[in-house]
Amino acid sequence: MIFKPKGTKDVLPDQSFKWQFLEDAARSVAEVFNLKEIRTPIFEHTELFQRGVGETTDVVNKEMYTFEDKGGRSVTLKPEGTAGAARLFIENSLVNTPMPAKLFYITPAFRYERPQAGRLREFHQFGIEVFGSSAPEADAEVISAAALFLDKLGITDVQLQINSIGCRICRNEYNKALKDYFRPHLESMCPTCRSRFEKNPLRMLDCKDENCKKIVTGAPKILNYLCEDCKEHFEKVKALLEIHGFEYTVNPDIVRGLDYYTGTVFEFVSTKIGAQGTVCGGGRYDNLLEELGSSSVPAIGFAAGLERLLLLMENTDVKFPEEKKPLIYVAGMDENSRKKAVEIAAGLRKNGVSAETDLMERSVKAQFKYADKLGVKYVAAIGGNELETGVVNIKNMMDGTVSAVNFDNIYLYLKKEL
Repeated sequence: MIFKPKGTKDVLPDQSFKWQFLEDAARSVAEVFNLKEIRTPIFEHTELFQRGVGETTDVVNKEMYTFEDKGGRSVTLKPEGTAGAARLFIENSLVNTPMPAKLFYITPAFRYERPQAGRLREFHQFGIEVFGSSAPEADAEVISAAALFLDKLGITDVQLQINSIGCRICRNEYNKALKDYFRPHLESMCPTCRSRFEKNPLRMLDCKDENCKKIVTGAPKILNYLCEDCKEHFEKVKALLEIHGFEYTVNPDIVRGLDYYTGTVFEFVSTKIGAQGTVCGGGRYDNLLEELGSSSVPAIGFAAGLERLLLLMENTDVKFPEEKKPLIYVAGMDENSRKKAVEIAAGLRKNGVSAETDLMERSVKAQFKYADKLGVKYVAAIGGNELETGVVNIKNMMDGTVSAVNFDNIYLYLKKEL
C-alpha cells in the first residue's frame, strides 16, 4: 500500500463541494473588484524566492522544497504566491498596461514544516496582488476585498489587526534601535536570532522560540520610528478603513513573516483555530519588484489559506451550501428501455440538466434504491409500456406526486428546476 506524503491531504467527493464554495466565493470577490486571474508555475528558479521572500526568513531558510533538476538548475516549489506574481508582472511587461494591474490567483503552495491544524505541507491560497498604486486607497481596497471574501464565506468572528512597518528610511533607524535593544540579550537567544542580528534584526521579532518571544516583548515598536511620509500614509489608511466601516486594532507586533513587506501590513485573526490564528494576511511590498530587477513599482496584496478557512468554518459551524445532487434518475427495466434511458439522459445533459442512469446493470428495484441514495428529486422508470406509448411517469421524490410526461417534453417539464 502506498500512502499519501506526510503533510498532504486528499479531498474526497463528499468534501470537494466545500472547496468549490470557497473558490466560487473567491472568484465572485475578484469579479466585483475587477481582478484578473493569473496562473504561475508550480515551481520557479530558487533565486526568485531567495531575493523576493528573503534569505533571513523561516520560509527560505527552513521550509522550501528546493531541488536540482536534470539540467543542474536549482528550482523550488513555490512557498507562496506573491513572488511568482511579481515575476510574472515583470517578465510579461504588465507595467505597460493600464495601472493599477489588479490580479488574483488560486494556487497550491508548498512549505516543509510540522503539519498541524489547518497548516499542511501542500496547501492552497487565494491571493490578490495590486501593482502600480502607492495610494492609501489601494491599501483600504485590498483590505476590503479580504473582508468581503471572509463575509461571503460566513466568517464573522475575526478581528482585523493592522500595523505599519515603514519604508527603507524609517526601517534603517528602527533596525539600529532593535540592535541596541537585542545586543545585551544575544547570548541567551536562539542561533537563528543571532544570525539575523546583523542581516535583518526585524526578523528577530518573528521568532517562534519561547525564550526569544519573551525577550521580544520589550523590543522597541516600529510605530515610534516611522518617518513623516509613512505616518501620514498610515493615518490615511486608518481613516479610509473607518469610512469603509471596518473595526480594527493597531497591533505594533505585526511584522509578517516575509521580507518583502513595507508600510501597511494587516491580518484577520481568529481564536477558533488554535495558536496559529491568522486566517488571512497581507500588506504593501513597494520594493519587491525593484529587488527582482524591475523599475520601482508600488504594490499591495493579501493571501488566505483555504485549508485554514475550511477549518475555521467547520469549527464555528458556518453553514455550507448543500452539495448539488442530480435532478433526475432515468431507470430502464430491460435492455431496450435501458437504451432509451441512456438516450434521454444524454439529451437532458446536453441541455444542462444533471441526469443519472444505470451503469451497473442493476435490477429496477436496485436502481430505485441507488437513486434514493443519490438524493435525486425526480425518478422516471421506463419499461415496455412506456416505450410503446412514448409517455413516462415522473415521480417527485420530495412530495410523492407523479406526472405523466411525453418523452419529448421531459426537458420542458424539468426546465423550471434550472
